[in-house]
Amino acid sequence: MNMRMRRAAVAVAATTMAVSLAACGSAKESGDKATTDSGKKGDDLKIGLLLPENVTARYEKFDKPIIEKKVGELTGGKAEVVYANAKQDAKLQAQQVDTMITNKVDALIVDAVDAKAIENSVKKAKDAGIPVVAFDRLAEGPIDAYTSFDNEEVGRVQGKALLEALGDAAKPTIVMMNGSITDPNAALFKKGAKSVLDGKVTYGKEYDTKEWKPENANSNMEGAITALGKDKIVGVYSANDGMAGGIIQALKSAGLSKLPPVTGQDAELAGVQRIVTGEQFMSVYKPYPQEGIVAAEMAVALAKGEKLDTIATSKVDNAGTKGIATVLVPVVSLTKENINDTVIKDGIYTIDEICTAKYKAACDAAGLK
Repeated sequence: MNMRMRRAAVAVAATTMAVSLAACGSAKESGDKATTDSGKKGDDLKIGLLLPENVTARYEKFDKPIIEKKVGELTGGKAEVVYANAKQDAKLQAQQVDTMITNKVDALIVDAVDAKAIENSVKKAKDAGIPVVAFDRLAEGPIDAYTSFDNEEVGRVQGKALLEALGDAAKPTIVMMNGSITDPNAALFKKGAKSVLDGKVTYGKEYDTKEWKPENANSNMEGAITALGKDKIVGVYSANDGMAGGIIQALKSAGLSKLPPVTGQDAELAGVQRIVTGEQFMSVYKPYPQEGIVAAEMAVALAKGEKLDTIATSKVDNAGTKGIATVLVPVVSLTKENINDTVIKDGIYTIDEICTAKYKAACDAAGLK
């Protein structure tokens, strides 16, 4: 765990203290009973962690080390986190679940590549007596717990920011670049954004971007520019920062003298730097430490045979399972004006990381010193 991850975890401690204390208390109680209650396990646990891809920076830079650190804290360093990344391959992820079952993990945290395709694997884990925490994306199947951000709110935040950037123009023409149809979050982002944008903008072109890949967003944007004309596009809804990078590259290649406002999500370093320079209008900052901490607390509690009453704050349903114990973490609209108060204050990035030589002048102008 590097210093930045420690700072990030400490920065959200206040917001998660009540949950953490409750989970730690229940963990201690379970450990005390381990010698007398054969139905409960102690701290010597094996927690599986399956993340969907390694192109988006958040998964291995933030989520993995945060979850590993919290699992260690909850178990006195006795638990092992077994990790695998599916690299955007649903079939590979299914094989990884099989491996976790073979290795007899005590609980499994899964961020599904394809929320529907993972269903059979979740059933296999359940049949093997392994509880499953759906992380960041609501997987199908008999999952035991779910933590994510309020994904419709993410879309609403993006939509509101785009309307703010567009000003008073009457039904301006925008391009809407949604995420992958295999990701249920993408549908929620879209739903939230459209709840704000419908009736106030004209959707010149709209795309569901395969695998969230920046190169696919770039290709889609090139098609939109050809179809609509570069001067007709007044704004771009981009569901995340990676795609925003591909979109902005296409806009610059088309020779626009002034880029239209482009939204984003995930507060990736490159996205934050584009916000500083004005190439990207906004992103959505999602407090990853808080989400990762909750996932770890859920997995450890379930592995010990404990209930989630002291952790979960709500319930959701997937297609086949009702009343799934859930924690949804709030999000923040990230713009040039609040970089200091969000990703820097929370220790996600330092000034030096954002304000490299290339961005020094823009950082100075933005008050990032």
